[in-house]
Amino acid sequence: MGKRRKEKILIVDDEENIRKSLKMIFEYEGYATLEASSGEEALQLIDETVGLDLILLDIRLPGLDGLELLSELKQRPYSPEVIMISGHGTVQTAVEATKLGAFDFFEKPLHRDRVLLSIRNALSQNRLARECKDLRQKAEKKYQLVGNHTSMKELWEQIKKLAPTNATIFIYGESGTGKELIARAIHTHSLRENDAFIQVNCAAIPEELIESELFGHVKGAFTGATEKKLGKFELADRGTIFLDEIGDMSLKTQAKVLRVLEEGEVQKVGSSRIERVDVRVIAATNKDLKKEIEQGNFREDLYFRLNVVPLTSPALRDKKEDIPMLVEYFCRNFAEDNNFRMKSFTPEALETMKRYPWNGNVRELKNVVERVLIMSEGDKIDKKDLPQELRGESSLYLPEASRVNNLKEYRDLAEKEFILAKLEENDWNISQTAREIDTPRSNLYKKLEQYGIKIKAGVGEVVAPSSSRGDGGEESPNS
Repeated sequence: MGKRRKEKILIVDDEENIRKSLKMIFEYEGYATLEASSGEEALQLIDETVGLDLILLDIRLPGLDGLELLSELKQRPYSPEVIMISGHGTVQTAVEATKLGAFDFFEKPLHRDRVLLSIRNALSQNRLARECKDLRQKAEKKYQLVGNHTSMKELWEQIKKLAPTNATIFIYGESGTGKELIARAIHTHSLRENDAFIQVNCAAIPEELIESELFGHVKGAFTGATEKKLGKFELADRGTIFLDEIGDMSLKTQAKVLRVLEEGEVQKVGSSRIERVDVRVIAATNKDLKKEIEQGNFREDLYFRLNVVPLTSPALRDKKEDIPMLVEYFCRNFAEDNNFRMKSFTPEALETMKRYPWNGNVRELKNVVERVLIMSEGDKIDKKDLPQELRGESSLYLPEASRVNNLKEYRDLAEKEFILAKLEENDWNISQTAREIDTPRSNLYKKLEQYGIKIKAGVGEVVAPSSSRGDGGEESPNS
């Protein structure tokens, strides 16, 4: 284990004797020190010094005085802590320095033990601030929205407009498309960014516990409630709460969520006391809530209260141009998090991945990338290194059973996905695709019309012709 670096303290005072005395004390205590005799010299040293941790700053300096220098420093992001010293201190001066952001204020002559104690506290606070900054940067990197597709650019424009407001937002999208990332991006760019972001997966909490999770409970409220518990809404006070899969919430709990949205009030389970909270609500679902309302599973008044600003999280199959960027992003993050050597995917491997339907969306892509990084031997990942289902060597075109209601739907969806994948593989060449899947072109055209598949035609798209085609008919311009 390496030695901990010496923390750096800059002493700014126009009296050389004071600088030398402080330098001797600090270096004896194990700190590295720098000296400046004026505000201008101090600014130059601050700009040139990497990793400066603390500044001991005299108020009366020739030229730029200490309070002016303090004001300048506090306008900079992540500036070092500053302790002010003065030979002619007054209460008013101390108050002004504190308002400007000084950590502490001392009058001369300085008392060694008191100054050292204050320095230790200031450096401790500085370390915590730095660690928080590092953790925040890592978290922001982990939860980054990646993509250059038009749909992603439009989404970012919407986020930038919505984030600074307090509007309730509803995010729609399939499972695995990154609804949580959108919610976090909204929070990060909002005025609440320095307060909590609380995520709740409503589908993962048993119905009998969700009220307690969201609103808390008092001791003895129910069997097992051995102590008081704060709810997620209270924990998110002044921040943002993200209610994922809200379509799975019980009607009773929905009524309480509506009360929070309308009145800003929460009531713990087992308590008669009403508490106020200031929370921004972002909700998400992959269900058709209008259908849920018709079936009596979701409150219409809550739907309208949540659906103030709807956002859509695009499916990966609709933005396949972003796959290379996402793959590189997942590779880099995995390598950094696991001290793993960096690997890259060949163009052939990426093209194969772009032809895959990705029913599990970005989450499925991330899992595949990490699996391949672990299992592959070389630094270059080729098509042969990809899982069988991506290479089309197994049940690639079979839909998830949860997506269909009966055998006919399953069969039709499997056939549609098979045709789409084969068209992609053959660059939408109709004749070549028909030959490869061993069917007449006329039959393929019928299938395109049946499933509403559009034929890519240079610029824009045209719908597949509705009339039957004979094998001897005129060739499609895409063939």
